[in-house]
Amino acid sequence: MDSPVICKLALEDGSVFSGQLFGAPGTSCGEVVFNTAMTGYQEVLTDPSYLGQIVTMTYPLMGNYGINPEDIESSKLHLAGFIVRELPPQHSNFRATQPLERYLANHGITALQGVDTRAITRRLRVHGALRGVLSSEILDDAILLQKARELPLMSGLNLASRVAGQAQRDWPTHLSGSHYRIVALDCGIKYNILRQLNELGCSVIAMSGLSSAEEILHTEPDGILIGNGPGDPTAVDQSIAAIQQLIGRVPIFGICLGHQLLGCALGAKIYKLKFGHHGANHPVKNLVTGRVEITSQNHGFAVDADSLADCGAVATHINLNDQSLEGFAHRKHLLFGVQYHPEAAPGPHDASYLFKQFLNMIAYRQPYCQLTLDS
Repeated sequence: MDSPVICKLALEDGSVFSGQLFGAPGTSCGEVVFNTAMTGYQEVLTDPSYLGQIVTMTYPLMGNYGINPEDIESSKLHLAGFIVRELPPQHSNFRATQPLERYLANHGITALQGVDTRAITRRLRVHGALRGVLSSEILDDAILLQKARELPLMSGLNLASRVAGQAQRDWPTHLSGSHYRIVALDCGIKYNILRQLNELGCSVIAMSGLSSAEEILHTEPDGILIGNGPGDPTAVDQSIAAIQQLIGRVPIFGICLGHQLLGCALGAKIYKLKFGHHGANHPVKNLVTGRVEITSQNHGFAVDADSLADCGAVATHINLNDQSLEGFAHRKHLLFGVQYHPEAAPGPHDASYLFKQFLNMIAYRQPYCQLTLDS
């Protein structure tokens, strides 16, 4: 058996963690965040919203059910690095086709195991998301720390332009149903958002999130869905400008980054969360029904709820952990957005109703507020 290869993580606060390499050897840099999901590591790995980030999983055992070709959310892996407490010696699942370590190695992702992920998470909770360097090549602590401190901050980074879809793609439905034509703006959109629309009978046209309003309207959509993506929403000027021209002309539903871009287009303020929301167990309260939804989330920025009033919008959902805004709707225009991921199913399917509400808004041509808040 080969001897374990040493791998280190250095954080800008001066802390260094040493463990064993798994995945691809190398050096990777990014903002270090923690994810609280107990399962779903394959969906995390293929979520484009993690571009530029090193992800630490808080649940101690990762890789126990291997990797399969069905549970992917994009065509490749986007995160900068992966950190786990323990990698099992073997995986077990009837759908698995390969182990986690081989999957990471084949995609060039450096990963670290055998470190105290609780200690890393504690530092991130106390100090906020930190820049970090993960390396099996550079083992000098001083050099690693210097590299971490020289990395650019996430604020101001337009990462969405790096994962925005380029070629237009059709996702036709094979089911009977509404047959609405939905344009899905791809700033790093997850496949399951498109699948959810298909399952409701919609034909989907996936277009680059950098498309102009004219290009989008040329497809004659019944509705527009603005999907998730990475980075600072305020830096995605091209998308914000296009959305501003679309408001009032076509019903719009924003998810995650799409929710933030909608807020920017309306004039709401955006701020960076201390350590973000990353996981599959975040409680969100629906202010309309009073019900609590257990949601899947992945974002580091949020829309300032107090700035909505001047934009003609109203809060519809809040996060019960920190009271941050999780959803809003406009009182006049046909648009609404949620910060979390209604296409994800972190055990329950609490948030899937939002896709049907989007189609109701298209069908009845009434603002979301009238369909829900006033009913």
